[in-house]
Amino acid sequence: MTAPTVPPQPANEAFTGPSLSPSRAADFKTCPLLFRFRTIDKLPELPSADQARGTLVHAVLESLFDLPAAERTPEAAAALVAPSWARLLEQEPALADIFTAAAPPLTDPAALAAEADATGLLDIPVPDAPARLAAFLESAGNLLDGYFALEDPRRLEPAERETLVSTLVDDELLIRGYVDRLDISPAGDLRVVDYKTGGAPREAFEGRALFQLKFYALVLWRTRGVVPRVLRLVYLRDAEILDYSPEAEELERFERTLVALSQAIERAKQDKDFRPKPSRLCGWCSHQAVCPEFGGTPPPFPEPAPPATPDTDGSDDRLG
Repeated sequence: MTAPTVPPQPANEAFTGPSLSPSRAADFKTCPLLFRFRTIDKLPELPSADQARGTLVHAVLESLFDLPAAERTPEAAAALVAPSWARLLEQEPALADIFTAAAPPLTDPAALAAEADATGLLDIPVPDAPARLAAFLESAGNLLDGYFALEDPRRLEPAERETLVSTLVDDELLIRGYVDRLDISPAGDLRVVDYKTGGAPREAFEGRALFQLKFYALVLWRTRGVVPRVLRLVYLRDAEILDYSPEAEELERFERTLVALSQAIERAKQDKDFRPKPSRLCGWCSHQAVCPEFGGTPPPFPEPAPPATPDTDGSDDRLG
């Protein structure tokens, strides 16, 4: 089935209507109050070590594919870890606080275990920032070993990497996000690849990950007229691959779901009604101190509510 194509939304073209990224759409589905904290209140949120490690590994894989094919070896990837981290610190110096701060306010045992795995938090005293940084960089290298157990990058030539894709739905909803990797076969088949680096249990986050990939598949279908043949989740921690093949009819239904989701968000903004939605994912949330489910009080609703801008870096999606 061929989709009526819609030109990609130019990055420099202002759009004043509703917009959605995979991260923020998934936030609202997971917990409307979390969406409010991140998108409307814009509460500060230092990434967890697990999330920062995901960002680092994505950066290393991006740089790895910049090398000539024959040089994309495990040794080359390992050599890219430290300089990639240095570049991330230049862009966001606050990331250094991960290694000097106390444990983040996480309550799920799997979340705490992921932090410990990323920084050696349970074995290394908090003040020993150099040791925690060394453990962090080593754990990133371990995830790269998982990548090489699954793919040989010397045999791959991705068509696009870290690509911003966007389109308008019915001229009223902007959807956009960054695709980790897009492979195109000689026959023109598309494969959307998303790396998953975190320690989150799959039963908690796999649905969110597939939601994200369907989001990208819809944008690619609408802008290029081709349904991706494969949506691929690459789990580096477990060294496993999950492939999913979407159908055009499924993407049409998904598009209607996004429109309905956007309408629900706009109603919630109008009514100033973003309620918490308790689930196991609460144990991964850093806003428990201001959440009623944990005895906290949300800040006053901004007056007037600021326009919500889509998150497109996808960093929090690297948790799963």
